Amino acid sequence: MEIPKLAPDVATLTARLAPLRARGGKIVFTNGCFDVLHAGHVASLDEAAGLGDVLVVGVNDDAGVGRLKGPGRPVNSLADRAAVLAGLAMVDYVVSFSEDSPLSLLARVQPDVYCKGGDYRGKWIPEMELVRSWGGQFVLTDYLSDHSTTSTLQRVRDLTPAV
Repeated sequence: MEIPKLAPDVATLTARLAPLRARGGKIVFTNGCFDVLHAGHVASLDEAAGLGDVLVVGVNDDAGVGRLKGPGRPVNSLADRAAVLAGLAMVDYVVSFSEDSPLSLLARVQPDVYCKGGDYRGKWIPEMELVRSWGGQFVLTDYLSDHSTTSTLQRVRDLTPAV
């Protein structure tokens, strides 16, 4: 079954975005692992979607999640993570990427707005300079405290009896 929101590659995604861009529509982009979707993710995605006409979500592939998050991750496969994201009403397109950073994907998509979650507040984000180089805006969404994949997985481990 094909999920129309899933872009098989960046070329397909940019082709799908071209008519909107030609009409002056505002493209918003965010990215992440989205390994175990939780309320913090949903709140951030919803806020990001409100900043433009189309929300594109870049999702790290399985090897990238493993490099960024460590052994035992991802919990959910790329196909599952992408399908869940595509099932959210506020998400218009989902595209995966294999690099640890979305820099090359951002350079191809050139969104008007690039969002990261509020948990990045106070951290250096190299992508923001790239986005600003073509006149794009960088936005940190609000942070929903006590909501992270790491803490969710720790709660599951704490509840799982030792074998």
